[in-house]
Amino acid sequence: MLKQILAKLPRKSSKCDTFDSSGSNSCNNTSNLGNGIQFTNSCTVIANRLNVVKRMSTAIFPASIVAGGESVAPHVPFKDVSNAEKQSLFVSKLNLCCTIYDFNDPDKDSAEKDLKRQVLLELNEFVASGSARFTESAIAAVCKMCGVNLFRTFPPKYFSARGESEDEEPMFDPAWCHLQLVYDLFLSVIGQGSLDAKVAKKYVDHSFILKLLDLFDSEDPRERECLKSILHRLYGKFMMHRPAIRKAVSNIFYRFAFETERHNGIAELLEVFGSVISGFALPLKEEHRLFFSRALLPLHKPKSLGIYHQQLAYCVVQFIEKEQNLASIVITRLLRYWPVTSSQKQLMFISELEEILEMISIPEFEKIMVPLFRRIGYCLNSSHFQVAERAHFLWNNDNVLNLVMHNRHVIMPIIISALERNSQNHWNKAVLNLSQNVRKVFFEMDEELVLECQHKLEEENAKSNVAAERRRLTWERLEIAANYEPVTVPSNIPGLVKPPTCLVSC
Repeated sequence: MLKQILAKLPRKSSKCDTFDSSGSNSCNNTSNLGNGIQFTNSCTVIANRLNVVKRMSTAIFPASIVAGGESVAPHVPFKDVSNAEKQSLFVSKLNLCCTIYDFNDPDKDSAEKDLKRQVLLELNEFVASGSARFTESAIAAVCKMCGVNLFRTFPPKYFSARGESEDEEPMFDPAWCHLQLVYDLFLSVIGQGSLDAKVAKKYVDHSFILKLLDLFDSEDPRERECLKSILHRLYGKFMMHRPAIRKAVSNIFYRFAFETERHNGIAELLEVFGSVISGFALPLKEEHRLFFSRALLPLHKPKSLGIYHQQLAYCVVQFIEKEQNLASIVITRLLRYWPVTSSQKQLMFISELEEILEMISIPEFEKIMVPLFRRIGYCLNSSHFQVAERAHFLWNNDNVLNLVMHNRHVIMPIIISALERNSQNHWNKAVLNLSQNVRKVFFEMDEELVLECQHKLEEENAKSNVAAERRRLTWERLEIAANYEPVTVPSNIPGLVKPPTCLVSC
C-alpha cells in the first residue's frame, strides 16, 4: 500500500545549476530516500551565491563606506565621495587631525606633518564651500580637534631686568603651520550661519572659553591676532556666554594689575572689549561700572602700560561717552596713579588727560580742577623737557582753553606760579619759549587777572625770603651758642650710670 502511494508521487531531477566560472557542477552531494527520491543539498549552492554577491559589492563600494559612520577613510578627497558620505568623511578627517607632532625637531615625522597639513587645508576648503552640515557629532568633533591642538601649557617665562624702552623680540611657535589652519577652521565654523548656538554651547562651554582665554598669554603675536578674532566672534554668537566672558576677562585684568604685571595679551583683550563696551546699553549696569572701576582703571598702574595704552584709552573714552560723570572719576584715578618716576608714562597720562578734557562737562571739571592743574603745574616745571613741552601743548587745545576761561580765577594763580618758576630756573630754551607763549595767552584772556596774580606772587616771594632770612639768623644764633656754652650733664639724674675710671695709663 505504501509503495503504491510513493510510486504515484512525481520525481524531481537532481540536476544542479552551475555557478563556478570553470563550469563544474557544484551539486554533487545527493541523498536517496525510499524509492530513489533525491533531495539536493542546497547549502553549497547558497554559500556560493553569497560569495559572488559579496565580491560584487566589494568591487562597487569600498568596505569603509559600506560600514558607514566615521569609518570613511580620512585620506579620501571630498570630491571622490557622494554628498551623503561627505559628513562622515568630514568627521573622519577631524579625528585624523587630533594627532599632535613635535615641531622642535623638523625632520621628525615630516611625512605625517605634511599629511595633516593637507587634511587641514581640505577641511578649511570644505567648510568655506558651505557644504558642511554642523550636526552635533560634527560640532563635537570640531571642538575636540581644536582643543587637542590648541589647548596647551606654555613654558615658564624668564624675564630679565630691562629698560622700559627696550623692545622684546616676539617668540614664534614652530607649530604655527598647523595652528594657523586650526584657528582658521574654528573661526570659519563659528562664523557659519547654519551653526546652531544652542547645540554648540554644549561643547563651546565655559571651560572651553576659559582655556581659549588662557591662550591670550601666548608669546606668538600671530596667535593672539587669531584669538582676538575668535573671541569677538564668540561674544557675538554665544549670547548666553557673554557674562562669563566679561567676568573671565575682568579676572585676567585684575590679576595682571595687582599681582603679576605679566601678560602678553592685554592689548588684544582690550581691543576686543573696545567694541564690547560700545555696545553696552544705557544706563550702565552695576556690573559694567564695577568692571570699569576695578578692572579697567587699575591697568594704568603697571610699568608695561606703553604696550596697551592706546587700547586702554579707547576703552576709557567709550565709557565716558556712555556716562559723562565718569570723567571726573577717571581723572581722579589718573592723579592717584601718576607715574612720578617714569617720564614715558607721564607723557601717556598727559595725552589721555587731554582726550578726557575734550569730553568733560564744566560741572564735572570743577570737581577736579584744583588737583588736576596742580599736577599740570608740576609737569610744566619738569626737568624732562619732553614732559614739560607736552604739558605746555595743552594750551593749544581750544576745549582746554574754554575750561580754563570759565574757571580762570582758580586756575591762573596755579599756572602763573609754575610759569614764573620756569622763567627763573628751567634749563631748556624750548620750554622757556613755550612758557612765554602760555603767558601771552593768559594776557589775552584776562590781563588784569594775570597782573594781579603776578603781584600776589611777588608778595609771597617777598614773605618767603623774609621767612628764609629769619630761619638763617636763628640757626646762626644756635650755632654760636653751641660753640661757646659747653653742655654739662647733671650727676643727680636717676638711672644715669657713670663710665668706670681707667686706672691704667695708656
